[in-house]
Amino acid sequence: MHDDLNKILFQKDKKKLFVGIGNLLKMDDGVGVYISKRIRTNDSILSLTVEASIENYIGKIVSLNPDILILIDCVDLKAITGTFKLLSLRQIQDLTFNTHNISLRRLSEFFTMPVYVLGIQPEKIDFGENLSYLVKNVADKIIKLINKQEVHHGCRISL
Repeated sequence: MHDDLNKILFQKDKKKLFVGIGNLLKMDDGVGVYISKRIRTNDSILSLTVEASIENYIGKIVSLNPDILILIDCVDLKAITGTFKLLSLRQIQDLTFNTHNISLRRLSEFFTMPVYVLGIQPEKIDFGENLSYLVKNVADKIIKLINKQEVHHGCRISL
């Protein structure tokens, strides 16, 4: 799982845009927003927080002109809580996304760059403001992995 993310992160000549999607008032559904707000940006890593309204940010995403677009979201992967996977859009047709007004697959039609979804299995998506322990733990590890890229060029980080 994290090997796929490492492969993208280690493409130093590519500008990567991480987009945090989710509803902060529905517990683990806010994990994408939690992560995107904590990413340290640099020349090759950008971050944008869109919450539940990604369709309102299509122009902004296009104007940032990333080489690779990674949408971070809570996804029902039919796996244990905290599992995360980097998926191409072709892989997401049978997965459940919780709070979007537009499907991520349809949304990808607006972009020319490769689009991936970093999906994280939630524990709870009930009303509430805090991430569950397991989801927060994996989110913090993902943040560390992304942010370490600017410090440790060429060394892989395991989760």
